[in-house]
Amino acid sequence: MENSHLFVIFIFLLSSFSNAMSIVKNLPGFQGDLPFTLETGYVGVGADDEVQFFYYFVESERDPLYDPVLVYLTGGPGTSALYPFLYQIGPLSINFDNSTLEKLTLELNPYSWSKMANVLFIDLPAGTGFSYATTYEASQSSDTILAQQSYTFIVKWLEEKPRFINNPLYITGISYMGLLVPAVTLEIFEGNERGDQQQLNIKGYMIMSPLTDKFKDFNARFEFAHRFALISDDIYESAKQACGSNYVFTETDNTLCSQSLQRVDECTSKINAGNILDMFCEEGNTDPNCRDTAAIYLANFGNDKEVRKALHVREGTVENFEKSNETIHYDLHKQDNECYAYDIRSSFVYHESLLSRNCQVLILSGDHDFIFPYVGAEQWIASLNVSIQNPWNPWFVNKQIAGYRMKYAQNAYSLTYATVKGAGHSIPLYKPEEAWVFFDSWLASHSYLSDS
Repeated sequence: MENSHLFVIFIFLLSSFSNAMSIVKNLPGFQGDLPFTLETGYVGVGADDEVQFFYYFVESERDPLYDPVLVYLTGGPGTSALYPFLYQIGPLSINFDNSTLEKLTLELNPYSWSKMANVLFIDLPAGTGFSYATTYEASQSSDTILAQQSYTFIVKWLEEKPRFINNPLYITGISYMGLLVPAVTLEIFEGNERGDQQQLNIKGYMIMSPLTDKFKDFNARFEFAHRFALISDDIYESAKQACGSNYVFTETDNTLCSQSLQRVDECTSKINAGNILDMFCEEGNTDPNCRDTAAIYLANFGNDKEVRKALHVREGTVENFEKSNETIHYDLHKQDNECYAYDIRSSFVYHESLLSRNCQVLILSGDHDFIFPYVGAEQWIASLNVSIQNPWNPWFVNKQIAGYRMKYAQNAYSLTYATVKGAGHSIPLYKPEEAWVFFDSWLASHSYLSDS
């Protein structure tokens, strides 16, 4: 009884420091002081701040007082922000040549997005990374709850950082966050229109490799497999005829369709979905060439006491750090569970609602991504029925074609869609320079537009 009483007091004291923040000067694995400004901390959300979201904030290395603020939502749901921070777009990268599973060596990332913007990474929902809840009820979440909590987090964080309140604000993310990013962006626009919250200088949003519709994007894998010769013409035509353009939620008594899709599965099940050109790795393979190995490295790093101390993680709040919370991580056909409800099946309606706003949008797809192929992205973007301003044409980095792009526009709304040649699902992993160059040029063309 006494221990339980002490635990309640402990959690209460923790929650009372809901917006605690600290500057990180050093990190294990990196020699010397960090040559950039890194802040970590917690923001409490809920009536009693019962949800404690942990964040990493990297100030722009160019002009932090004027550069955009990018709020980056990691996919999953349930993938820790430490993953993009150390393995995709953050200021540090893992030096795999000089690292072991027990001890990482970190180096500077020449293509960090902090070289063009202020970047705010968030562990969400509660139970992800170093974020936690102080009650059982608060540990339960859903897509719609998370969208609202993300909005509340952003408002509270900017209220604590008034020097960034006028900076151009963009909501960004990857993968599953394709369902959340437009929802959060719409929350901000509507909050500004209601006038019941702090006015935010929202400019738009950017999503890489987005999940937009849980039927269409998974269904698009079939078309992608044919375009990339993963399945033959006869398999393709047979499945089209038998399945009636539904290759995901098929009727159980449609034997011909089941047989056709079995052939598709035989041809694609040993393909690396993240990038079809990568080697296929079985679960648990620790070969550095297997990109999933990063999960093991990061788990060990996040559970290191010195790392937690350096990041100012509250002791006793997260017993075991994991790169991803697999309990809530989404997979095709996965049903709601006691921790999380997947209640946004499509974010298309949010995209549609944003057409009437002064909103700039960027959608990026790796053209070798089999998880959420470019095929699906092209389909839903075309369904918005926005006029084409610039037709499909190549874009270049170092005088080489780096991908292709189109631009759509309607009144004050614009949407740029681009593919990145040779990239997989996590575009900055495969083509870091190309992703950086394109995003930087896109931001430069929009960030300082007037609000009129």
